[in-house]
Amino acid sequence: QVQLVESGGGLVQPGGSLRLSCAASGGIFSIYTMGWYRQAPGKQRELVATIASGDIANYAVSLKGRFTISRDNARNTVYLQMNSLKPEDTAVYYCKRESLVTQTHTYAAVWGQGTLVTVSS
Repeated sequence: QVQLVESGGGLVQPGGSLRLSCAASGGIFSIYTMGWYRQAPGKQRELVATIASGDIANYAVSLKGRFTISRDNARNTVYLQMNSLKPEDTAVYYCKRESLVTQTHTYAAVWGQGTLVTVSS
């Protein structure tokens, strides 16, 4: 059974940085697109960034330049480096293993439990 465990959240001052990690267990990590999403209080969950198996990254337009997604397939881990953080970045950040459809199987998406990031002075 696939499990995703996020870590690295916490309280940070405006302008600060945090690096989130998401460790995956189960499945073949390297073949999946991995993503980070976030959900602020009272708002819908939104895409932050995704990274495909070939290290091709995709970002929410508003976050590109401040956030960087990366992956280490040897460690089954995906990272989110967040710089120049703003109060509006406050949210629960979720890791997601995106669904995968092959000729013979369909693998459902898997979500982590989330990690809270609070940007406040």
